[in-house]
Amino acid sequence: MLLDSNIIIYAAEPAQVALRQFIKDNNPAASLVSYVETLGFHRLDLEDKQFLEEFFAATEILPITAEIAERAVLLRQQRRMSLGDALIAGTALSYGLTLITHDTDDFAWIPNLNLHDPMV
Repeated sequence: MLLDSNIIIYAAEPAQVALRQFIKDNNPAASLVSYVETLGFHRLDLEDKQFLEEFFAATEILPITAEIAERAVLLRQQRRMSLGDALIAGTALSYGLTLITHDTDDFAWIPNLNLHDPMV
């Protein structure tokens, strides 16, 4: 499993106990893109920063490879999508992982990309 950035952000919310348990039970990976998107947010408060730093210290972070970049290029040639979403989808496809996201509509059009929304 590969976590989308939005799932990581939701997991930082104190009320998301079930989501944090889902992540703990499944030990998913995260993309380097999610690391940059979440920890790089310019209005990150100290508590969220600490949560994210601890989260990423305990999570496998998958690098962006040439294969992932090529998949992202192909996805963006087919349909308008953010660079981050294209790289995250490319990572899930390259590693054969299910993408864990709350924004399934953003990715549903991508063939062979398995999606799961643990928040529904």
